[in-house]
Formats: sequence, structure tokens, C-alpha cells
Amino acid sequence: MLQSRREFLALSGRAALLALGANFGLPTNLLAASPTTGFEKPLPLPGESGLFGLLAPEGKLTLTAAASPGAFPATGAAMLTYIAQHKGKTFLNPILVLRKGQNFEATLVNGLDQPTIIHWHGVEGPWRQAGHPSYAVGPGGIYEYKFPITNRAGTYWYHPHPHRLTAKQTYLGLASFFIVVDAEEEAFSRELDLRLGETDIPILLQDKRFAKDGRLDYSPSQDDLLMGYLGGTVLANGAHQPTMKVATRLYRLRLLNGSTARIFNLAFLHGKIRMPFFLVGNDGGFLPAPQQLSEVFLAPAERVDVLLDLRALAPGQEVFLQNMPFDPMHNEMSGMTEGMSGMEDMGHENADGHPSGENVTLGEGDSFQILRLLVERAQTYDRQVPKTLPTGVQPPTGAGVVRPIALALRDMRVWTINDQTFSMDDAPIVVQKRGPEVWQISNAKASMPHPMHLHGYFYRVLERRGSPSQVKDRAMDSQGRVATDLGFKDTVLVWPGETVSVEIDFSNPNYPGEQRFLFHCHNLEHEDQGMMLNVQVNG
Repeated sequence: MLQSRREFLALSGRAALLALGANFGLPTNLLAASPTTGFEKPLPLPGESGLFGLLAPEGKLTLTAAASPGAFPATGAAMLTYIAQHKGKTFLNPILVLRKGQNFEATLVNGLDQPTIIHWHGVEGPWRQAGHPSYAVGPGGIYEYKFPITNRAGTYWYHPHPHRLTAKQTYLGLASFFIVVDAEEEAFSRELDLRLGETDIPILLQDKRFAKDGRLDYSPSQDDLLMGYLGGTVLANGAHQPTMKVATRLYRLRLLNGSTARIFNLAFLHGKIRMPFFLVGNDGGFLPAPQQLSEVFLAPAERVDVLLDLRALAPGQEVFLQNMPFDPMHNEMSGMTEGMSGMEDMGHENADGHPSGENVTLGEGDSFQILRLLVERAQTYDRQVPKTLPTGVQPPTGAGVVRPIALALRDMRVWTINDQTFSMDDAPIVVQKRGPEVWQISNAKASMPHPMHLHGYFYRVLERRGSPSQVKDRAMDSQGRVATDLGFKDTVLVWPGETVSVEIDFSNPNYPGEQRFLFHCHNLEHEDQGMMLNVQVNG
């Protein structure tokens, strides 16, 4: 966090000077960045094919889930990918680009040796199209998807969702972006001269462990299953400590936390200075207005859409996307977990008693650099961050049925929702009447943070109560909401001892008949161990 409000206001003033082409007004020794080692490889950018290639599907698309030898950027090892052929080009984990109103058709082909299904995370669609694990198909099986794109323009994503295998398959590589555009989004991009893949960059953040031969290692211990599987290496688009060469202009970065468990506290550092940036979107698209920040929490499955202004810098200078220190609040269960082996030492035996490949020393709240932005050239650029954003977002009303939701640890071994765990055939939460509801999601004090995700619908955050100081300090209003709460959310992080009240509108007319969606923790080890419930929405 900023050391003081004075520091934030000072940075805000400097940011305003950017529009005039001035520098920060700081001593030269603070602006000059010393040469950095360890960031030699380029950031993998979305291109016209290959890994994370940009694919705007015309007609029906086939996605084959299978291993791709040599595809992993960090080590050259194999990884699991969604393979697509389109107009004579091969894509691995394509970044799908769809227009609002377009009909989306895709066939999943399971080339794995275990069941799988795709969840289109944050993408609206009836429950049979949303990747419910009851529809997972076995090896060699296929599943058909067909639904209209009704979402607002925004940054969504897709990943597997077979029960008890979601974490493993996502971790081993099956994850990418699902970007929705519309006329207002395109006008926004024209106004700021943004081009997807060049100055508008999707960046997938993940942490990994590696075996000695460079293979991805997913071998969770019993403690990992309880706390979440943390990796000792943090990657951006599959690369370790990459560099992106930039010009002196505005860049749009679409940041997605695709980790199974790690929470990030992200900032942009130039030397020791935290550069202000503008949050323009979250899980559900544009916010009502840009929010100027110096750091932001990003939990698994959350997305932030930010504008970073580099006009105060000069060629040869650099900025780092960095994780800033914070309290991960993993020790809130002290006294409840006596006898459990070293939850802070994540590099021990796995659930089958075999040693994991990498001794993990990178704590969740540690400070580390993720990505370097190296200024390569000066550019004349006079566009300004807009004061308002496309498609106005009306404030939530807080009306509707109030439903309490309790998150807790049972018997010191399993995470629960309302003291229940997942059963494929049971629906503990029933929405009897289509319309608004207010869910009061409360996390026990003796707990850990839980990013709670709902399929099929979006939250409007009403209030945070009982928040830890590191969250209270970022509150934007008297309701305790942080900047990422101000738009539409599909995943909301609930800290120990905190209650987050959210409004959900269950009246979507595009979902005819009875629906059965999922509500679960997006710490994927928690989800796979049963921290998930069916939500039945009556027709």
C-alpha cells in the first residue's frame, strides 16, 4: 500500500502532468533505472496463430483438449492445451474474440486420458452450456456448445471444470481468454488508439512448480489440498520474468489470475516509485468511471483491465509489474490446525506420499517481480484517459430475498459452504422466484481468504463488513467497497472475518426452464475437495 495519503496525492499530481508530456518532477536518480538481469525473454504476445493466438471464430469451432509437446514457454516442456484449426492456422489455447450478439458454436473433443468439460467463465449461457461437471465427457468424447453472446464487452476466460480434476487440468495448461467486443468497446479503443495484441495486451498470471526435467509438477500434499497449491515460479503468458518492449504512450493490460490458489497484490514500480494506473474494468466489463490506483488485489479467476501511462518515461527506462507484500491471512486458523505438517513449507510430500519436484519458497504475500516493461522508443501520443466509460453501470438496489452464506472449515480438514460440500445430484440453494436476491457471504474468523464464484450470473457488491485493515485501507466508499467491487463481478474475494453482501439478479430471460448452476470457491484445490454447491433456479 502507499505509505501515506500524501504519497498517493503526489503520484496523482504527477499522473496529471503526463497529459502535458511532462515528467514526474522527481530527481533524476529516482527516474533512472539500473540495468536489470533475468528478464531476457520476450513476453509471449497474442499473434495470428500459435499459443494464445487471437481467434475470431467464423462458424463452428473445434477445440481439442490434448497435450502439446514443447509448447510451454518457460521450459519448452509439454503442456495441456486447447488445440484449434481455423483458416489454415493452428492455435493453442486461442484467445477467443467474440462480438456481442454473435452465435457461438464449438465442439469440445476430449484428447485427454480423463474426463473433462469446458467452463466459459463469466460468459452468460444456460447451465448445460456452462461446463457443469455432470456433463464432463470421457476420453475420446465430445460435447457441443451453442449459445448467443449476450455479455457486455469485457475480459472473460475459459478453463476445464470436471469434478476433482479442475485444478489439475487448469494447472497443467488448459486456460485462456474469452474477449467480448461491441461497438462501444471498439469506439473506446479507437479513442485511445488501442490494438488488441499490440497496445491492448491480455496477460495470464499463474504460479507453477517444475520437475527437474522442466515438466509441470502438480502433486499436491494433503496440506496443499487444504491451503491451496502454491508454485515457486510466477509466469506471465507462460514465461518466467519476461520483458515487453513498449513506447511512451497508454497501454491497456487485461490481467487474469489463472492460478489455482495464489492471490496477487499488483503494482507497477519504476525504481522505488509506485506508478499510478487506471482501473477501467473488472470481471464483468467496464466500470462506471476509471479509478486511479497504486495497487490492486487479484484473486484466482478475477480480472482487472487497467490503463498504464508511460509518457513520463524515456527510452531505456523500465517499469515492473510486481507483487507487493501483504498478509495472505493463512495463519488465522492458529490453534485449530495443530498436528498438521508445515502448511507454510509447500515443497513436501504429495497426497500419494511421493516427494514433489520443486521446493517452494515463494510465499503468497512475498514481494517479487513478474514482468518488465522496457521503454524502447519515444512516441508522440496525446490521447487522454476518459472520465466516463462505455455502457453506464447503474448502482445496485439492494432489493430482494436475503440469503446468508457461511464459509468455514469443518473438522479441520474440509472447507464448507453452509456446512455442506458438493453432491452432484443435490441442490442445497434453491432460487424459488426469478428476481433479485442479496447474498450475505460471511467467512469465519478462523479461516483463510476464499474467492467465491457463481456460474451464469453476476454480483453487484453492496457492502464489505469486518474487513481486515489491508482491505479497509482501500475502501472507496462508506460501504467499504474496494475499486474492483464497483462494476459487475463473477468472483468476489472474502477475507477471514469478513462479510461481503452482493446483489444477484436471477431474472435472465435467456435461461428458459429450470437451471442448475454452481457456486464455489475458486481456490481450485478447495473446489475439487468439495467447497462447491449446486444452485437451482426454478423456471
